[in-house]
Amino acid sequence: MSSGFFAVLDDISALMDDVASMSKIATKKTAGILGDDLAVNAEKATGFLSSREIPVLWAITKGSFLNKLIILPIAFLLSAYLPVAITVILILGGVYLAYEGAEKVYEFFFHRKEEGSPKDPIDIPEEDLPELEKKKIKQAIVTDFILSIEIVIIALSTVVNETLTIQIVTVSVVALLATVGVYGIVALIVRMDDYGYRLINLNGEDDSFSDKVGKALVQALPIIIKTLSVVGTLALLLVSGGIFNHNIEFFHHLFPGLPTLLKDFILGLVVGVVALILMKLVKMMFKRR
Repeated sequence: MSSGFFAVLDDISALMDDVASMSKIATKKTAGILGDDLAVNAEKATGFLSSREIPVLWAITKGSFLNKLIILPIAFLLSAYLPVAITVILILGGVYLAYEGAEKVYEFFFHRKEEGSPKDPIDIPEEDLPELEKKKIKQAIVTDFILSIEIVIIALSTVVNETLTIQIVTVSVVALLATVGVYGIVALIVRMDDYGYRLINLNGEDDSFSDKVGKALVQALPIIIKTLSVVGTLALLLVSGGIFNHNIEFFHHLFPGLPTLLKDFILGLVVGVVALILMKLVKMMFKRR
């Protein structure tokens, strides 16, 4: 009896070891998308009254958990009964990520907003703020849904040859870590200026150490948001290019002498530009009608 109990414990231990090692690999592969997820949600959660930032972020976080609950079972079913669909979804998602990256590059060079041109949500009439919150929360959850699909599919692709049990546990762990990790960091980022103001007002002294730290936090917030936006754009192009490079035979053997990182970036940018041009042509056709 005791030997059977210890055998079960040994099996569980072996399973956890496999899950831990596979989760580490899967997390590394999804790091690029997690960076973009972080940048997008940090941007979505800022611009509100200080008292509303955390409630808005919590609403987006709950939506993200719901997204994962919808996506995970479908992904496992496809992996079990139609594994080829995983690759197809991965490539289609790669096209979308490349399109998003190319669109951000296009917006940066050709449609840069003038300083102060966007209306600060705080200046919007108070009765319009709930509607603005709902709109931004909805946009953030939709974006999270698409990014979550890619995170789950990429994580699943790393364990596609493992048993179904390892697949389910590994991908679920990665999905949970993605949500908790990303939104936990976003919560710290969006509250940086609030913590900074508290430090500035901590004592009545002028130019004290707490004042300097507080001012540094307040000044660092917009820089961090902009930096995350740039890093997120690069991540979109690199991740999408890596998807094409590893899952499409033609691209995999194209330009073998190029460094992998550069090749991934070029592939992501080229596919993204093509997708962007096609999307603009489609929009023009619908406008004419």
